[in-house]
Amino acid sequence: GEILEEVAEKKFATDDVSRSMSDEEKGPYQFVFLQECAYMNGLVAEMVRGLQELALGFKGELTMSPQMEDLANSLFSEKLPTWWVKLGFPSTRPLRSWRANLQDRCLQLDDWIGDPLNIPKVVDISRLFNPQSFLTAIKQLCCQMQGLELDKLQVFTDVTKREVKQVDAPSKEGAFCSGMFLEGARWDMSSMTLEDSKPKEMFTQMPVINCKAGMQMDKV
Repeated sequence: GEILEEVAEKKFATDDVSRSMSDEEKGPYQFVFLQECAYMNGLVAEMVRGLQELALGFKGELTMSPQMEDLANSLFSEKLPTWWVKLGFPSTRPLRSWRANLQDRCLQLDDWIGDPLNIPKVVDISRLFNPQSFLTAIKQLCCQMQGLELDKLQVFTDVTKREVKQVDAPSKEGAFCSGMFLEGARWDMSSMTLEDSKPKEMFTQMPVINCKAGMQMDKV
C-alpha cells in the first residue's frame, strides 16, 4: 500500500508536452527527456498494475497467480520484483533504497516537464535510464550549431569547483552534469587532481562536471 501511494499519481504527460512544442523547439535534449519520461511511465504503470492486482488478491477478490505470488514474495523479502527490474533502470540497490532513488529520478523529470524547452541547470545523469543518450544529445546539438559531423565529435569533460546547489545558470557550452562517482580514489578540490581515497571511503562523488562536445583528438 505504501509503495502504491508513492507511485499512483506519477504519470508524465509526454503527449501533452510533445504537442506543446513546435518541431523547431524539439531538440536533442527534448527527445532524450521525452524518452526518459516514457520509460518512467512504463515502469510506474507496471508497478501500479501489479500492486493493485496484489491488493485485490489479498482481499480475496482475485485469484492469486504465480506472478502475484512472485511480487508478494519479492516485497516481503525487500527485493526488486522481476518486472520492475526488466522495465526499470540498472540498479543493485535493495528495495527501500531503490524506491527513494525512483522518487529522485521522478523529481528530475518533474523539473524538466515544468520547463520543457530547457534542461535542468545540472542534469544528474545517474538518474537517467539511458545516460549515454544524453551525452549523445550534447554532441548532436554541437553538430547542429556548428555544422560538424557527429561521428567526428567526442564528449570532453571539465571538472568544475562547484557542487550542484552552487550552480545558478545552465552551461553556456554543453551541459552541467552530476551523478558521477569515483571508486577507490577521490577528487581533490584544491589541486583539481585525483588523489588516493581516504580510509574506509570506497566511493566518492565528483563535483559538477561540464560535458561539452568537440572534435576528436587525433590518436597518437
